[in-house]
Amino acid sequence: MSLTTLQKIPFVNLARQIERLRPDLVAAFEAVLDSRGFIKGPHVTAFETAFAEAIQAPHVVGCANGTAAVALALEAAGVGPGDEVIVPSHTFIATAEAVCHVGATPVFCDIDPDTYTLDPKDAERRITPRTRAIIPVHIYGTPADMDAILDLARTHDLVVIEDCAQAHLATYKGRMVGSIGHAGSFSFFPGKNLGALGDAGAVATADAQLAERIRKLADHGRLSKYEHDIVGYNQRLDGLQAALLSVKLPHLRAWTERRRRVAAYYDSRLKPAGVKVIAAPEGAESVYHLYVIEVDDQQKTAAALAALGVETGVHYPCPLHQQPAFRYLGGEALPNAERAARRILSLPICGEITDDEAEYACDQVLAVLRG
Repeated sequence: MSLTTLQKIPFVNLARQIERLRPDLVAAFEAVLDSRGFIKGPHVTAFETAFAEAIQAPHVVGCANGTAAVALALEAAGVGPGDEVIVPSHTFIATAEAVCHVGATPVFCDIDPDTYTLDPKDAERRITPRTRAIIPVHIYGTPADMDAILDLARTHDLVVIEDCAQAHLATYKGRMVGSIGHAGSFSFFPGKNLGALGDAGAVATADAQLAERIRKLADHGRLSKYEHDIVGYNQRLDGLQAALLSVKLPHLRAWTERRRRVAAYYDSRLKPAGVKVIAAPEGAESVYHLYVIEVDDQQKTAAALAALGVETGVHYPCPLHQQPAFRYLGGEALPNAERAARRILSLPICGEITDDEAEYACDQVLAVLRG
């Protein structure tokens, strides 16, 4: 039955998800407590193995968070001081932070105006003799144009680190993201499609040597408990978060299909009304971490929807090349990223949203946009 009276539609309904999984989450917590496998150990190994199978990657290394995942992958691939790394300006700051953390310099490029992912042609213009790597971000769960990016990487001998923080189970021409470039970084921040109950992350790769170096870097550069052949970090995945993620992982595919069904419903009603929505590249299948539309007046539209009980978000309101933290880099205007930042609005979507809630949210969006 459709919702007709004023409702409260949360942007992401974590409370509903946690309540449904509470008994299993509590059992996982108690298992970690009983085993005392707090650091490394069987819970981490079990999750790494299961997640590797889920994303069809030969190797997965758990780590502290998604930012650490990008930095570990870059450093393990030999990217460091004096190098430049091409990063799309339309993403969360963590992607570029990780570049800085390894001593390299982020070089911001523009995005495709329809997919919101890195524009390979604009990226190519920014390649210099110092360019060592490129980070395509599968923003909103939509895969970037990986064929074009891999061609670019082969031509210019670049390392490709996929930022898959929002794209668990997304596919590009039949391949899971995170298994296409040299490595793929994942975030399990609580609001992600697969979220921990705290910070957590992982790196996926087909390169066994790269995986071993990542694992070593994340764990103090260890050869054994008190023997270290490189200087590493303390960026390990906690056993507790691994156990909790193992509870959620079997539900990820169903949650993903739910997101896709809701996105298809939104598309079916919003596109005929002339609303601009995400368009995935040919052969790509999004997992809709976010469902984003463009509006003429972002703040006014968001406020009007909030008054009707529909929570929205803006991801992201300031392109990275305009962030105060990166002012020192200078750089030119990136019109597509700047335009998107002014116009985008993210609508409610998650694995727990009901048909009635999606219909109500869509009704209100159309009503507000029609004035």
